[in-house]
Amino acid sequence: MTFTEVLFPGRHHAVTAFQIDYLRRLLAGGGRHADGRPVELAPDAVVVWPVTSATHAWTRRNPLPGHRREALVERVSAAAGLPSLVVPVPDVPQHPRFAALVVTTVATALPHRPAPAPGHTLVACSTPAVADSYRQLGFTVVGVEDAVEEAPEDQPGRPWEVVQRLAHGDESWRLLAHPETVAFYERYGVPDLVVDLFSDPVVSSEGDLTTTRDYRTYAASFETASARKFEQVGPLLQPGRVVDVGCATGGLLEQVAADPRFEESDLFGVDVARPLLEEAEHKKATGVFANPNIWFVRANILSGPVMPARSVDSTVTVALTHELFSYGAGRADVEAFARRVHEHTRVGGVWVNSDVLGPAEPDREVLLRLRSDDGATPEQARTDLDDLPAEEVATYVGSLSTAGRMVQFAHDFPRLSGSGFTAGREPLDVEPDGTATWRLRLGDAMEFLTTKDYADNWLSECHEQFCGLSMADWRDLLTDAGFELDPGHGAWRNDWIVEHRFAPVAELLEPATGEALPWPDTHVLSVARRPPG
Repeated sequence: MTFTEVLFPGRHHAVTAFQIDYLRRLLAGGGRHADGRPVELAPDAVVVWPVTSATHAWTRRNPLPGHRREALVERVSAAAGLPSLVVPVPDVPQHPRFAALVVTTVATALPHRPAPAPGHTLVACSTPAVADSYRQLGFTVVGVEDAVEEAPEDQPGRPWEVVQRLAHGDESWRLLAHPETVAFYERYGVPDLVVDLFSDPVVSSEGDLTTTRDYRTYAASFETASARKFEQVGPLLQPGRVVDVGCATGGLLEQVAADPRFEESDLFGVDVARPLLEEAEHKKATGVFANPNIWFVRANILSGPVMPARSVDSTVTVALTHELFSYGAGRADVEAFARRVHEHTRVGGVWVNSDVLGPAEPDREVLLRLRSDDGATPEQARTDLDDLPAEEVATYVGSLSTAGRMVQFAHDFPRLSGSGFTAGREPLDVEPDGTATWRLRLGDAMEFLTTKDYADNWLSECHEQFCGLSMADWRDLLTDAGFELDPGHGAWRNDWIVEHRFAPVAELLEPATGEALPWPDTHVLSVARRPPG
C-alpha cells in the first residue's frame, strides 16, 4: 500500500525539532509498520496537520488561538521544506467519534483533495487513545515520539513538554522546539503569555473563574439586565475610550454602542471567562453592535494592566468587584484593581461601578427569621453536592424551603468562600408557625439573603461574598487610590429585591426586643473621577 498523505493530528501549540525530522524521514521512506515493514509513501505525499481545539484559546490547556497555531505550522513547514496543508478543527468535548469528526472536517476543508481514507492516508500519532480511535476506523497508524526505541528517559520531548518547560522557566524548551517555533514564539510574545497563564492562581486550566458556574443562565441574566443597567450607568459615562471590565457577553456595550453619544467612541470589553467572550465575539461577527469600533480582550485584570496609562475616558464595572473580592485576596485585590483603573484613566476621566454592597454595620447582631413551609427543610445539610452534576444540585437546592437553604448555606458558604460565617447549622428557635430563627451578624444575614435564590449556580455563588465591602470601605478605597467622588456616588437599596425576595420569606429582628429592623442598603453606585495631578 502506498500512502499519498500523512494525517498528523494535534493541538500543535509547539512544533518540535524531532517532529520535523521524523516527518522528513517518513516522507523519504524511513517509516516502519509495527511489524517492521517499511511504510511506502508516494513521492508527492503531503502532511495534513489537523489543528484540534482551534476554537479554544488563552487557557493553560490551549494557550494559543487556532489562527496563531495554523500560522506556526505553516511557518515551520515552509522553513523545513515540508509539503503541508493545515486544517483547523473546532474544540469539542471528549467523544468516542472524535477521529471521525477530524476526518470529516479535513474532507470538508479540503474539497479539492480526496477525503482522508484508510486506502491512501497514513495517520501519525503518539497518543495511544487517539491512535486507537483512528485504527478503529481502519487507518494505519505509526507512532511519532513513541516510535523511537530508546529508554523512557531518552525519549524525545513532546510539544506539551515545550509549553510546560517554558511555563516553569526551564530554558531547555528552546532545545526541544524547532528553531522556527522559538523565533515564532518570540515574535508574538508567546513566552510571556504562557508564563502568565500558568502562574495565574485564580483562573482554571479552561480559562474560567470557576468550574461550577452555568454560563448559560449567567450570560442570560446579564443580557436581560443590560438595558436596566445602562439606564443607571450610561448617563455617567464620558465618550472617548470606554472600557467595560467584566463585560460578560457584551450586553452593556451593546447599549453603549447604540447611544448616539458614543458613535465616535472606541469601545473595549474585557473579561476573563472564555465562554462569555466567545459569545461576545459571535455577536460582533453577526453585526449586533451599532458602533463597529469595538474590541474584546481576554485578560485577568488582577495579573497586570489591560490598558495603557492615562488612555481611558470611562471605565465601567457592573457586578464585578465582589468577584474580585471573592476569587482573589479580598479587599487587597479590590484595592489593587482600583489603583490599576486610576492608572489607566485620563485626568478628568471617570470610573463608574455598580455592585452589591455590605451593610453599614456588618457586625451588628440580629435575628433572622425564615419561612420553612415553602419547601423541604432537612435537619442537616447535604455534604455531597460537589460530587453531583450541576442539574442535580440545582434541583435539590430549588426544592428547599428558605430555612432549608440556610441549613445548606451554613455548610457550603464558609467552606467555599473562606468567610468566617457565624450562623450555626441549626436554627436558634423553631416557632409554632413553622418559621425558624437564627442569631447572627447582619453581614452574614445579608450574605445569605443575597445568595439564596441562585439555585442554578449554587456552588459558584456560595464561593462569592456579596457583602465584603461597606459604603465606608468604598469611600476609603477609592480616595486612597487617588480618585475624587462625584455627588452621584452612594449607597442605595434595591426595593424590588426587598419586596420580591426578602420580605416574603424573611424578617430581620432586633435581638433584645424582637422588633422588626429596616432592610439595609444592598448596592453601591460609585462615580469616581481622576483629578489633575
